[in-house]
Amino acid sequence: MKSPVVKRSIVVASHKTSVSLEEAFWNGMKEISSARNMTLSELVGEIDGNRQQGNLSSAIRLFVLDYFRSRASGTLHSESARSRLEEQRQ
Repeated sequence: MKSPVVKRSIVVASHKTSVSLEEAFWNGMKEISSARNMTLSELVGEIDGNRQQGNLSSAIRLFVLDYFRSRASGTLHSESARSRLEEQRQ
């Protein structure tokens, strides 16, 4: 049986790294990066730069989950994400 987790290489902050995510999360990342007019590498770099702990794959999953939860609840993602990122930085 094939694993649902897909490992891909991506350049983050000029460094090549591998990230393992389920295909649904890769698709979600592509949708988000497209909506924000940025590359997948730029989006992953932003997530990586703002995470407080845990591994990159987990940070990406939580980011994607938060994005779609916010969208489903009618909350403007960019505002809610920015405020959460600012809170994390403090």
